Amino acid sequence: MTVHDDGSSGRLATFFATDDDWEREGSITLGDWLVGAIVLVASLATLELIRGVGTLDSSDAPTWVEWTAVVIGAALLVFRRRFPLTIALLAGLHMFVTGVWLPTVMGLLPMQIIYFVAFFAGAAWARRRRDMVVVMGLITLFMFAWLSWQFAVGSGIDEIREATADAEGSSLIGPVTAYVLLTTMMNLLYFAGAIVGGQVAWRGARQKAELAEQAATIAAQSGQLQRRAVIDERLRIARELHDVVAHHVAVVGVQAAAGRKLLERGRPGDIEGAAEALGNVEASAREGVTQMRSLLGTLRDPAGDAETKGPERRPEPRLEDLPALLDEIRESGLRVDYQAVGPVESLSLPLAHSVYRIVQEALANVRRHSTADRAQVVLRVDRAAAAPYAEVEITDNGRPRHGTSGSGLGLLGVRERAAVRKAEVDIGPRAVQGFRVRVRFPLDSPVASAGAAR
Repeated sequence: MTVHDDGSSGRLATFFATDDDWEREGSITLGDWLVGAIVLVASLATLELIRGVGTLDSSDAPTWVEWTAVVIGAALLVFRRRFPLTIALLAGLHMFVTGVWLPTVMGLLPMQIIYFVAFFAGAAWARRRRDMVVVMGLITLFMFAWLSWQFAVGSGIDEIREATADAEGSSLIGPVTAYVLLTTMMNLLYFAGAIVGGQVAWRGARQKAELAEQAATIAAQSGQLQRRAVIDERLRIARELHDVVAHHVAVVGVQAAAGRKLLERGRPGDIEGAAEALGNVEASAREGVTQMRSLLGTLRDPAGDAETKGPERRPEPRLEDLPALLDEIRESGLRVDYQAVGPVESLSLPLAHSVYRIVQEALANVRRHSTADRAQVVLRVDRAAAAPYAEVEITDNGRPRHGTSGSGLGLLGVRERAAVRKAEVDIGPRAVQGFRVRVRFPLDSPVASAGAAR
């Protein structure tokens, strides 16, 4: 039995949300004044119509008292949303006082609507749900205590007997009992309907507020995701531009220096060598401009609009383009060995592109900042390992060249490419001689950002 009571109490507490701290804000609006005015006119008109048919002949109260009771009742509705529990208490008090001294006025349909709306608003607009349960519970208990007092002590039973003296009644329930039960049931439905209906309205407003809050949160998160996507795309383009420019500028610098030295020596055959160096400068410059135009075209037309006219953009470099890159670097005088271990052809295009750019940046750094004359590129793919991986390693045999320190953006780009795919990075001098750039990509790791993965 105790468990059942606790369960019922818990369900009631859940329904009335007694532990919910959300407060429904209410204010007095023009609509509230209009409601009060309409109810006032309807109540006074009904009062005078009742007076016209003689129903109020038995009342000894002055007309102005009856009018005052109606005006006060209508005025309660104006403030019902701003002071819900206070208005509910005043409505209960008004109902009791009017019922005792002006029962005919209290029984008017407009007055009954006023009381119902006031009790409904108390349940629907109360700021604290615990206070609402206490106040509305006390009002209901008081009203039923008053009703019981009328039946038990007052003249209610006598009036019922007089009213039902000529009634035959039912073989199961007598007229007096039926009247008492019917009156009790109607009052129960009246007060329960106002309280439960008000609570349902409050829960609807609560749900609407939660949906609005969720929509605001989703909109804020969407804005953050959009800004993050823009930042990731800007970083990706910055890395691409840096890698393209750095590589081709390095080639241009090396070939221009070689041509200048040949021209300064002025030996037979040096003119042909200088011309070849200048030709390499021209080819590298053109290639750099072409790749930059491709990147800029991607920025201007990210969706690949078919209606956009212009030269077809080249695809981003991949592993198939790595031998051509190494041949270009070898022509600048740096000997490069390349070794592929494992199923390197199985790498996805985005990962292959990252490997290409890392090799390009590492070898560009060797030419600009090292005395090395030899470098080695090793690409390993092991899918049979406990943690499958793809690893690219670039090493050289040189020492740092003084006066050639760069901005560090190239190695930063390498680390960013690795971070996108949660890769391990090892960049720094070797224990024996030279410099090493090693990046190990986990093949099963998800890409952190679709925009940054390209």
